[in-house]
Amino acid sequence: MAPQDLVFHLANFVAPALVVAILLALAGPFVIKKSPVAPGFIAQAAINMVVGCLVLLLGLWFLGADGKMVTYAVLLMAMATGQWLGARGWR
Repeated sequence: MAPQDLVFHLANFVAPALVVAILLALAGPFVIKKSPVAPGFIAQAAINMVVGCLVLLLGLWFLGADGKMVTYAVLLMAMATGQWLGARGWR
């Protein structure tokens, strides 16, 4: 595999986590009231991205293939929970 193919494969693997992380960080203030201790946009997106990549890697390891709908459902739930916890949504 050529190096550029590896980069394309990795970029396509983490693309769902990146898109959902940015959308959650953008929509967070509209859905959850902003608390004074909530992290900023970049921090929220970075935390969501790390959580998303971990879920995608666990899905790849557990299911043996990427792109399964179960993995994407868990991805969304884990990232939304992380967003809710980061914004102190229970208050």
